[in-house]
Amino acid sequence: MNKALLVALAALVALAALVAGCGGSDDTTDETVTLTKTEFIKQGDAICKEGNKEIEEGFEEYAEENDLPENKEPSTDDGVEITETVILPNVQQQAEEIRELGAPEGDEDQIDELLTSLEDGVAEGEDDPELLFKGETDPFAEVNELATDYGFKVCGEE
Repeated sequence: MNKALLVALAALVALAALVAGCGGSDDTTDETVTLTKTEFIKQGDAICKEGNKEIEEGFEEYAEENDLPENKEPSTDDGVEITETVILPNVQQQAEEIRELGAPEGDEDQIDELLTSLEDGVAEGEDDPELLFKGETDPFAEVNELATDYGFKVCGEE
């Protein structure tokens, strides 16, 4: 038997043993893991960091596809399209992912208020997409303040 075949066979045996050892158990529980505030903030900030990166990449992709000049503000039409296709869907996804984390015990009302404010900001942006780049009013001002007050470092930064 050649050496390569032996190594492949050993890997298959190890994989089979691993799969057999990972079988389900009959004593399932519906226990929910509750994050500490520190863990919640860390995971929430990671979600926001990834979301912000995706927004930046989405903007760059849009700018490239639509030949937007560098270092120049997009037109109103471009700003509305970027808001509707890149920013708002991403922010809504961030809200959903953070909500799925489950609020730390005792902070449920505070986190619900924060996420509801975020979702309200998304709805306001959907109603008037120009709000995000006109600079007159920020539909996310309240949630940014709530997030910062709670202790987030990335979520809520402007």
